[in-house]
Amino acid sequence: MKKITYISGLLGLVAIIAIVLHQDSAAILEAFDRAGWALLWLLPFHALPLLLDVLGWRMLVTPFDPQRRAGLAVLFWIAAVREAFNRLLPVANIGGEIVGIRMVKWYGIGGAAVTAGIVIEVLLTLINQYLFTALGILLMVVLTQQIGTLGSVLGALVASLPIPIALFMLLRHGQVFSRLETMAEKLLGGRSKLTELINGKHLDQDIRTLCARPWRLAGACSWQLAGFIVGSFETWLALEMLGFPISVWDAIAIEAVTQALRHIIFIVPAGLGVQEGGLVLFGSLIGVPPDASLALSLVKRMREVGFGLPALISWQWAEIRRLRAGLGDNALQPSYATIRKTY
Repeated sequence: MKKITYISGLLGLVAIIAIVLHQDSAAILEAFDRAGWALLWLLPFHALPLLLDVLGWRMLVTPFDPQRRAGLAVLFWIAAVREAFNRLLPVANIGGEIVGIRMVKWYGIGGAAVTAGIVIEVLLTLINQYLFTALGILLMVVLTQQIGTLGSVLGALVASLPIPIALFMLLRHGQVFSRLETMAEKLLGGRSKLTELINGKHLDQDIRTLCARPWRLAGACSWQLAGFIVGSFETWLALEMLGFPISVWDAIAIEAVTQALRHIIFIVPAGLGVQEGGLVLFGSLIGVPPDASLALSLVKRMREVGFGLPALISWQWAEIRRLRAGLGDNALQPSYATIRKTY
């Protein structure tokens, strides 16, 4: 898995270089000169969609944290670390969730409860990704009057919709993690740190507790979807600054379909090449020049680094402080290198 990730990342990097060389680099630099330091406003703006997503996550954590030990500010910080981990490091969009579970546990919430909240949150994110992508494709069809490829993508999206529904029903009525724990015990010849970490019986129970609260799930889902939509304004604002103004509807359409492409080809670290190719392809459908799409992609990457790198540094700083204070968690080692070995 790790080799596949590195190879796909290298191929993605080659694709970025090829796309950039194929376009007018002078036009890209001119767009950056036009925007100037105003592009830095994208850093604080990203806090808004992330905050909306955190408000949804908080609704899933609250039943297991009545004392609010993990408050909104704490969850926002952890969410920033999770996002940075998944966006900037080659961990196949999973490592961030592992780190998130560990960090929330620092505040005295049970491991099974924390894991249950993140499992349901990831499932809701998957459902919202479907909804957001469908919205983007419909907007793209309306705006461009081109149904061909977009219609096929929408058809594939609808055809695969039973997958998240089946996952929800399985989590709601099944004993997924209890069975995984039993299987792990058989393979490892008894109890181990891995089976203790899974804690299948309690995890299944906590997941069923959340699934039995539809209004809470609906609220969390709504906050997440709002975060997706508000996040599209980053595309609108960036292109406005770069000198290629588009409508809000255009921005939502481009963001939705490009983000969907990046999630589908999740094996590529940081979506290298995938994001650039998607923005050039879908941007051209609504009249955005390829050099503008590439400039937009570079802006997004700079924002990811500018927002995510401080989050990763703060996480490592917190890990080192806990380690020195003798508060380390043996179940999950603090270094990124340990998590990377999984892939």
